[in-house]
Amino acid sequence: MGKYFGTDGFRGKANENLTAEHAYKVGRFLGWYYGEVKKKNGDDSAPRIIIGKDTRRSSYMFEYSLVGGLTASGADAYLLHVTTTPSVAYISRVDSFDCGIMISASHNPYYDNGLKLINSNGEKMEDSVISLIEDYLDGKLVFDGQEIKEIPYAKNEKIGRSVDYIAGRNRYIGYLISLGVYSFRGMKVGLDCANGASWNIAKAVFDALGATTYVINAEPNGTNINDNAGSTHIEVLQKFVVEKGLDVGFAYDGDADRCLCVDEKGNVITGDHILYIYGTYMKKRDKLINNTVVATVMSNFGLFKAFDEAGINYAKTAVGDKYVYEYMKENNCCLGGEQSGHIIFSKYASTGDGILTSLKIMQAVMSSQKKLSELAEPFKVYPQVLENVRVKDKSVAQSDSDVQAVVKEAADALGDSGRILVRESGTEPVVRVMVEAGDEETCRKYVNKVVDVIKSKGHTV
Repeated sequence: MGKYFGTDGFRGKANENLTAEHAYKVGRFLGWYYGEVKKKNGDDSAPRIIIGKDTRRSSYMFEYSLVGGLTASGADAYLLHVTTTPSVAYISRVDSFDCGIMISASHNPYYDNGLKLINSNGEKMEDSVISLIEDYLDGKLVFDGQEIKEIPYAKNEKIGRSVDYIAGRNRYIGYLISLGVYSFRGMKVGLDCANGASWNIAKAVFDALGATTYVINAEPNGTNINDNAGSTHIEVLQKFVVEKGLDVGFAYDGDADRCLCVDEKGNVITGDHILYIYGTYMKKRDKLINNTVVATVMSNFGLFKAFDEAGINYAKTAVGDKYVYEYMKENNCCLGGEQSGHIIFSKYASTGDGILTSLKIMQAVMSSQKKLSELAEPFKVYPQVLENVRVKDKSVAQSDSDVQAVVKEAADALGDSGRILVRESGTEPVVRVMVEAGDEETCRKYVNKVVDVIKSKGHTV
């Protein structure tokens, strides 16, 4: 975690801690940096950088600021306009761009925004480049052993240009349609587009594959993104699916890199359910490479029990799709994700892709000729109690020997019938205490024991 960039880009409240000037400077740096990289490789052509944005009011401001910075440094800026994060990752990779930028704050309210940087492989930008950007923003950039006080402006014919590249978004839509193994004819599908980036993409894909498509929250106005809509307000889609008698529903977040589902009964199908459903589907077809699914430490205990019963191995990473993808890449795994709905199918994408995820769930449903509720039924979600404890110092509180002792006591008592997880928040002065067990009373009992010790040792604020 850097000063400006976290695990999911540079994010903040628009024109407060993420300003138009920040975006301009990020553009200035990227245009210059990739020009220098190309020159080292004997290539004097202008860097090509692709930009997408979600539907927030401020996304237009940040887009124009980025374009100003990029072109001033000699790069050509290609504009996908309103589109999804996974589409930027896909086009960055297949159309050989030097890098991609997605303007979005994902599931956050409209007044927040962010800059997600994507490399030429369609993956999250390397930490080494992020560090250089942060140094430039702080006025202390050192590159190739030289201190760079100011990045030079491009002049004359070297000044960059902007290019309308809506064709790239259309190519991405075509790619998704090409992945449809089955016709969805006869299936009634609900889509909640969160008034976000998927609003003009998801329906086109499902319609092309033959579904009878019902769409809600696909009327963005700049301020209603994620507003009582999408995957963070799944209850809206639950009600819609039941009222309309739909076979399945899919809810996306603001930039459509995550997806949660609703079965025909109105039950929520979380990211953990999706990993189970598609993991078992792949295993039955002998397609689950290394017989392993990658989850995070926050996945429900019931998922791991269900994988044990299905004979599927699993790995647990730190929270964040960045860490899931890194593990998948290093260990040749094909399926991974988070409870929140970031699901990565590495054969098809280098990032979480909400629309792709919904297509893969449809594939499992159509192939099995079962209802979604039936496919999810073997996975039993364990009750969970999570308490956030505000503390003076996260690491001191968590490393306290008495705290560690009570955590071990709880873990020993739970055995293989539950688990306890105590971890520091990445963004707040908070220690998170989470217990999963067969019943909520047991969860609360052990959470209280740990929290009481943290308080008694004087760690709380």
